[in-house]
Amino acid sequence: MSFPSLKTRERLSEVRYEIRGELARRARELEAQGRRQIKLNIGNPGAFGFRAPEHLQRAIADHIASTDPYTHQQGLPAAREAIAAFHKARGTPNASPERVFVGNGVSELIDLSLRALLNPGDEVLLPSPDYPLWSAATILNDGRPVYYQCKPSHGFVPDPDEIEALVSSRTRAIVLINPNNPTGATYPRAVLERIVAIALRHKLLLMCDEIYDEVLYDDAQFQPIAPLASDLPCLTFGGLSKVHRACGWRVGWAVLSGDPLASGDLHHAMDLLGALRLCANVPGQFAIEAALHGADTITPLTTPGGRLYETRRALIECCEASEHLSLVAPSGALYGFPAVVGDAAHGFDDHAFALEMLETEDVLLVPGSSFNVPYRNHFRVTLLPEAPVLREVFTRIDRVLSRRAEAHSARRSAVA
Repeated sequence: MSFPSLKTRERLSEVRYEIRGELARRARELEAQGRRQIKLNIGNPGAFGFRAPEHLQRAIADHIASTDPYTHQQGLPAAREAIAAFHKARGTPNASPERVFVGNGVSELIDLSLRALLNPGDEVLLPSPDYPLWSAATILNDGRPVYYQCKPSHGFVPDPDEIEALVSSRTRAIVLINPNNPTGATYPRAVLERIVAIALRHKLLLMCDEIYDEVLYDDAQFQPIAPLASDLPCLTFGGLSKVHRACGWRVGWAVLSGDPLASGDLHHAMDLLGALRLCANVPGQFAIEAALHGADTITPLTTPGGRLYETRRALIECCEASEHLSLVAPSGALYGFPAVVGDAAHGFDDHAFALEMLETEDVLLVPGSSFNVPYRNHFRVTLLPEAPVLREVFTRIDRVLSRRAEAHSARRSAVA
């Protein structure tokens, strides 16, 4: 007996997530054939030999006997107290344990908060490029992404005037990703103050993805937005995955700040949705206090001589040495977002290039258009491999781009 094909949700056709999509599936097929891939598609520290700090591991091990029961839907009380204290020390207004939500990573909380906020047709202002989960979660919760451009020519920093021009009667929130994934940009305080003023004028929620808050290079400064927002409702997202290299633990949090009366309905909606999924992973929550109030383990990695710093140095030097690449040097986060320029850029398609890198050079990259940009000449790499590995990757990239440039030059000569 045969059955008709099961129909799936139509809006899924609008969702893109190439970070783990078609190219990643093809990479697995090639691996099954015995080919070794260099995978630079995911910011997954554990896959590159990083370990979560020992004092975080001990915190979980010491409390493992207490991790069997469900906990409160918003998280362990001690974990929420530690998060609230951390944000209060930063100047976050009305930071309290009652307004902290612990989730299975920031990803779950992004989806949960947009589900709590949006009615069909509501709009969310998102950066372009964005981390595509934000677009997907907006779409799948019946909202509409509206993109403000963070242009390479402006260091990938938002233009507040453009943001305000995009506000409509259906706009509900402005999303900021700072430090930024995929570009590595960090946002100046003056720009953030102007965005806060826009949100205040139009009574919009600020949603601030700050998962990379302490991953900074050279003299880059991180300015949290909640302390600038005063009574304006603001959701700030953070977690253990990046700064503390514990992606698999799936521990993230969202802090709701500003006037409690103005955000009371959102608080209750998020609490309800959190209760429906019972609670977040319990063992990992015991590491939160140790992470936020224990030893600093990220700075040794992001300063000269540190592994992340030296891989970033390799990225910058490789792009400077190539006639085919241009780079806005990342000042934070775990990624670079180079552009292909010159003869190699003629007729360039980022997805076709990523597939060619995979098939001919055994390197897995993410096409730049996967991050919801209107151009197709960028790609993203992660800074997690050792510096010599990244240098080898860029040798392969340059080899492919040189072939493209030579082919274009030959076509141009033939026409002449």
